[in-house]
Amino acid sequence: MAKTYTCPAGNMLDGEDINFKRPSQAKEILRRLKKNRGAMIGLFLLICIILVVIFADVIASYEAGVVQIADNKLAPMSSEHPLGCDSYGRDVLSRLVHGARNSLLVAVASSISSCLFGCTLGAIAGYFGGKVDMLIMRALDIFMSIPDLLFTMVVVAALGSSIPVLIIAMTLAYFTNYVRLVRSGVLNLVDQEYVEAARAGGSSSARIIISHIIPNTLGIILVNVTLNVSSLVIYQSTLSFIGLSLPAPAPEWGSMLSSARVDMLRAPLLVLFPALAIVLTAFSVNLLGDGLRDAMDPRLKS
Repeated sequence: MAKTYTCPAGNMLDGEDINFKRPSQAKEILRRLKKNRGAMIGLFLLICIILVVIFADVIASYEAGVVQIADNKLAPMSSEHPLGCDSYGRDVLSRLVHGARNSLLVAVASSISSCLFGCTLGAIAGYFGGKVDMLIMRALDIFMSIPDLLFTMVVVAALGSSIPVLIIAMTLAYFTNYVRLVRSGVLNLVDQEYVEAARAGGSSSARIIISHIIPNTLGIILVNVTLNVSSLVIYQSTLSFIGLSLPAPAPEWGSMLSSARVDMLRAPLLVLFPALAIVLTAFSVNLLGDGLRDAMDPRLKS
């Protein structure tokens, strides 16, 4: 909203209005995010990783990372193989960049789907309360009593190893955080005057939740989605490390670590490259998530 400021004498400065427009909330969040050096470093690293994923076919061919060539076993770095070859004669660079595509696809899709599922249940529990809230939360308590890794192992073993199955399993393992988070936010908002006004105006429960309640919890939800991506990258790498991810020879960072541990003493770089990729991805997302949290709520910044 434009504001007009006048001189103490009541006259306009130089006979003209001085209009100051309050910046929108999105612009203010972006301004604070840009001032956060750590968030900008994380964003830069994340953009680099995304570019690697997009141009993976240009950087290295997929076939070089899955076709086994006995003569190239543990081949050192060269112009033909910039990062060398693994114990099966497969190009490490090709497996690294194409593994990024698989790992990030599963992690991002799982984070989004767990958010949608968990937010829906949390909003329903917080808005309706009573028996609905009790039923959802008690079922959630039972669900959370099962270890995440054990539950995921059962789902993957029962349904097979594929990207859709991994997304379903990881969604069911991570949606519980969103249920509690959104439920607590909805409980704080459900008795607000604008919600009561929407009810009095004849708005349906679904419309009130989608149009009035969820937007007011969107900030904390977005931050948690961002931070969950890094957790899911590590989690998915753990699954592939123990052989519960995509079937061989599909490249994944966790499976690269698993196959490289046998030759760790002879070729330590085979462990270093995928481990560094996992660490850099999780580090960049965490930096961006922390910066986003501080930008959306400056009171949280110490």
